[in-house]
Amino acid sequence: MVFRSYTNLLELASGESSSLGWFPRRIPRVVTTSGIVPDLDSASSSLSSSPEPRERTIIVANQLPIRSQRLHGSGGWTFTWDETSLPLQLKGTTVDLSSMEFVYVGCLREEIPLSEQDEVSQTLFETFKCVPTFIPPDLLSRFYLGFCKQYLWPLFHYMLPLSAELGGRFDRSLWQAYVSANKIFADKILEVINPDDDFVWVHDYHLMILPTFLRKRFNRVKLGFFLHSPFPSSEIYKSLPVRDEILRSLLNADLIGFHTFDYAHHFLSCCSRMLGLSYESKRGYIGLEYYGRTVSIKILPVGIHMGQLKSVLCLPETEAKVLDLVKQFSGQGRTMLLGVDDMDIFKGISLKLLAFEQLLLQHPECRGKVVLVQIANPARGKGKDVKEVQSESNAMVKRINETFGYLGYEPVVMIDKLLQFHERVAYYVVAECCLVTAVRDGMNLIPYEYIISRQGNESLDIALDLSSSTPKKSVLVVSEFIGCSPSLSGAIRVNPWNIDAVADAMDSALRMPEPEKQLRHEKHYRYVSTHDVGYWANSFLQDLERSCRDHIRRRCWGIGFGLGFRVVSLNANFKKLSLEYIVSAYRRTETRAILLDYDGTLMPQASIDKSPSQQSIEILNSLCCDKNNVVFLVSARSRNSLNDWFSPCENLGVAAEHSYFLRLKRDAEWQKCIPAADFSWKQIAEPVMKLYTETTDGSFIEDKETSLVWCYEDADHDFGACQAKELFNHLESVLSNEPVSVKSGSNKVEVKPQGVSKGLVAQRLISTMRERELLPDFVLCIGDDRSDEDMFEVITSAVNGPSLSPSAEVFACTVCQKPSKAKYYLDDTAEIVRLLQGLASVSEQSLGTFVPSAVEQSSLALPTG
Repeated sequence: MVFRSYTNLLELASGESSSLGWFPRRIPRVVTTSGIVPDLDSASSSLSSSPEPRERTIIVANQLPIRSQRLHGSGGWTFTWDETSLPLQLKGTTVDLSSMEFVYVGCLREEIPLSEQDEVSQTLFETFKCVPTFIPPDLLSRFYLGFCKQYLWPLFHYMLPLSAELGGRFDRSLWQAYVSANKIFADKILEVINPDDDFVWVHDYHLMILPTFLRKRFNRVKLGFFLHSPFPSSEIYKSLPVRDEILRSLLNADLIGFHTFDYAHHFLSCCSRMLGLSYESKRGYIGLEYYGRTVSIKILPVGIHMGQLKSVLCLPETEAKVLDLVKQFSGQGRTMLLGVDDMDIFKGISLKLLAFEQLLLQHPECRGKVVLVQIANPARGKGKDVKEVQSESNAMVKRINETFGYLGYEPVVMIDKLLQFHERVAYYVVAECCLVTAVRDGMNLIPYEYIISRQGNESLDIALDLSSSTPKKSVLVVSEFIGCSPSLSGAIRVNPWNIDAVADAMDSALRMPEPEKQLRHEKHYRYVSTHDVGYWANSFLQDLERSCRDHIRRRCWGIGFGLGFRVVSLNANFKKLSLEYIVSAYRRTETRAILLDYDGTLMPQASIDKSPSQQSIEILNSLCCDKNNVVFLVSARSRNSLNDWFSPCENLGVAAEHSYFLRLKRDAEWQKCIPAADFSWKQIAEPVMKLYTETTDGSFIEDKETSLVWCYEDADHDFGACQAKELFNHLESVLSNEPVSVKSGSNKVEVKPQGVSKGLVAQRLISTMRERELLPDFVLCIGDDRSDEDMFEVITSAVNGPSLSPSAEVFACTVCQKPSKAKYYLDDTAEIVRLLQGLASVSEQSLGTFVPSAVEQSSLALPTG
């Protein structure tokens, strides 16, 4: 099948064929203008008459869903599908997206010699649509066994590297290997991707840097990421030296998936605490605003492949194994408890054995009647910790069997080899109870497999002498620290660290009445059978499509270097203000109105000293000295503070406390923009605010003449935001009959009189200039938060109206990219200062030849309400 893909422009120019020529090629799309990708389809249609490709998803995982084996004699390779691989299970289960094609990118389990890699690549792509990623052995070891397994895996499972023995300390060389391996994956994807049409779905913690590489190459790539491990709390995660690089890379995806709400909440908390990002839920979808892009968060546990498991249940060898196990256990009057875990430190095998030992101690009647079968799959990683778990578990098994066993009875049967899938399913069918007591696990599908296996089928019912009408039953004891726990509401949930509680749970499972076992099984089976891997994949891919729907309508360009790269994505009508253009417009206009916010605009929000710099004072004076200008500073601060700070600015107009007070120039009297208000409501609001101040460390109350503000910028971000929401609702309730409005802003909750807004001074200024027959032909309004949106609305609505000159140049500008009523933005306060400095320099240049215009600020006395 011919499809469009990325190619190397150097190869194209030189006329040489690619070293990976087995991939079909087309001329790439070339960006010629920032944020605009030209459509070259029509220009290149003569080169290829092949039909447009159908929708395609590139599945990227650490390993390909392929089993490979070296052929003896010929020295070649034979490849087969790995039916148990999750990436493969996505194929054929996406019933709602049945027309979608899948391409797989990942590593092979076996090392392929360099001389054979091209041939293997061609075979895998042509036969399986698989693109193998070949990582040099030394790099692979440092990437997978080093950084992934010895550092990230323990940390994401809540193990801090307090010593070299506990997971291992951070090693910069291992991190560099992780980045290099991710770059190799990215290069392989670039060989096959059509960025305009293909979706890319990246899986798990091995590839958390990959989104940055892909987004850097294709700003509009349709990219999803799913994490199959836990995501630790912010207290654990922030110990990671490269925490920002990983967070920012994940945020380069369009959709990020997690198994549980806890994991998603931890991720969002990290974004909030470390990057200052906030999130909100709209119509059931959680979204993060990141440089104009909305990054969606998906919470959905993965399921099992129902068809595959049911087919294994129907195998003759499964039935034979079941009958053998029934004879071994039930035939001798013994009940089987089953544990199936990987042999690693987080699966809690030793804790489970201790709890079983406690059960036999406390309940002698269980001896000789209950057997714990522990299937210990080989560990995926290597290291000292794995060997310690193995030796500890074997020692416990030996002790328990020597203490409670006798001839013909072993209380614990340890199976420390990899069983075939049908053998494991047979153990599920026979086990009366399944014990999954991991101390921390991303998802763990063992309980799901157990439930479906216990449901059985008709042939197994016949083999076990069961009537087809016999209700099925199962019992689960699961750790509350595993991802599947929230979805199994009928399971007995335990704290695996509490040995007595786990022993009691085992006893409860053994003594549970049959009808209750049946009800629990029925509830679990109904959930697991409807939330299989196909349901999960369909849901994720549909949400990914939704998240990427407006890509083509937005302007995108990349900023930042290295792993700090991110994409700015803006609405087509929301542009960065060109300093050259606005200076040119300023130079050729004669009647100008300039409105400036202070905090976050002229002064950075994070600044400790809030007073204006000498540079800001000089710039404002230069603008105010130009008789063509009317300059207003519009702030939420008190008039006393603004009066002290800007006393050197003689001709600067000031609007204080959201325009309640207004002063045309330094020596003018303060006016009120609305009639005098009653402030008796403060006696109601202040005690409420004090209550929240006492319970929120770092918060304080700012008592202004006309308003009360509860600020929490120095408090814990999450707790402060939570308290702010509660305070907002509390104030709205107690002040419902008062003539005030309650507003929430950046790190604050404010109560102020109704009708007071920054839009008031903008509206009053424009209407007064119109009354004086001075129609502005240049309007500049700059602000940074929600309170400034009222000014933007007034300014933009005045365009094409009678209040402005027909040829007026209007610039409503917000600071930083965000949804705004302004049509322009600048990145930060430094750019705002540079802009105003440029305008001031124009005014200074014109002072020598200036001819006084009709705009005299003293004539613009604004009438009070």
